[in-house]
Amino acid sequence: MLSAQTKSGKRICLGFDYKKDTLLNLRSKEEFICPICGEGVSLKLGDQRIFHFAHKQGGQCRDFYENESQYHMEGKKQLYQWLIQQKTPSVLEYYDKEIQQRPDIMFEHKGKKYALEYQCSTLPEKVFIKRTQRYLEKDYIPLWIISSSHIHTKKRNITALSNFHYFFLRSTSTGYLYIPSYCPEKHLFQLVEPITSYSIKNVFAHFSFYLPNDLKLDGLLEPSRKQQHSLSSWNREIEKFNLNLTLHPGKAQQPFLQEIYNKNLNLFLLPPEIGLPVPHSISIHTAPMIWQTYLFLDVLASKNPNDLITLQEIKAHLKKRLNRKDIILRKLPQLEEINPLIALIEYLQHLVRLGILSRIGENHFQLQQKIIIPRSNREKEEAKILFYQKNQLILSGK
Repeated sequence: MLSAQTKSGKRICLGFDYKKDTLLNLRSKEEFICPICGEGVSLKLGDQRIFHFAHKQGGQCRDFYENESQYHMEGKKQLYQWLIQQKTPSVLEYYDKEIQQRPDIMFEHKGKKYALEYQCSTLPEKVFIKRTQRYLEKDYIPLWIISSSHIHTKKRNITALSNFHYFFLRSTSTGYLYIPSYCPEKHLFQLVEPITSYSIKNVFAHFSFYLPNDLKLDGLLEPSRKQQHSLSSWNREIEKFNLNLTLHPGKAQQPFLQEIYNKNLNLFLLPPEIGLPVPHSISIHTAPMIWQTYLFLDVLASKNPNDLITLQEIKAHLKKRLNRKDIILRKLPQLEEINPLIALIEYLQHLVRLGILSRIGENHFQLQQKIIIPRSNREKEEAKILFYQKNQLILSGK
């Protein structure tokens, strides 16, 4: 613990850089108690660990709150000092009696209160969700920051994210999605953004690094939008995904492979318009290649030019796929309000830019031209060339 009370009720916060002599003098005059359980605590001033308080005897409070590593204590201390330097009203290890939770830091910003949790170890899904929901019920905005030691790149702009990583996914006020992390050893913030998933675990992501003095609180809560990743790089990974899916299909992918086989489709001859990157695809656990193929089979394949497509039928087919577990949603505790339909609409909007669809009002699309299924590898390559030419024209604004 980094905070305690004297018996007279004065709060002592070790988030400030006290000199050892000052704390030695304080320890000789005062007795300290835990602000949560009221038990006595000792002020530890060793040379090997960060200065901290520790319970004198065992108990539930000790087991719950003192299971912290040196790395974790140093991280939340630095984050607290970072907030204080920006004159942000903050309380280190604030305990809310109503919900019986103690965020690492409670702070207020622009009329809203935040519960900052710096997480260095894995946390059971139920615990993470329960804590987050309790914060939301008490009108806190949860701000979970993961230790940078959990973020590992596989290669340039590609990383693997587990279900645990996705718990830390946040959204800006404009819907931009990112994961914040911090390393106390390097004194460095790391923002994982923008994140675009192409399989259950693998994503394209940009990594932005900031020293604390170079990043303001608004920059952490509302990072600027980064450029999306190149379509050619995306396509290479999609082709690898298709090959791996064919060679090593898991039990969950068997129904998908069986369905496209029954529809006389070849996974390697699907058109380039299927399996496109969309920002909110990370709200769907199922790979984009799979759920977009389902959308094609359920809706687009049976339409002819000038036919209308309604959001109502898109929702109905999505619901059926969800009920059958053909499509599985991702658990995002901090973003429960995100509707998976957003990802589908983003995909349809991509088809609008390609001239395949047109948007008519809020609830309707109209098919302009059918998506052609290649019959050979040669036709597939020709379709890819035309597809990239279209995208280049879109990017150039022509």
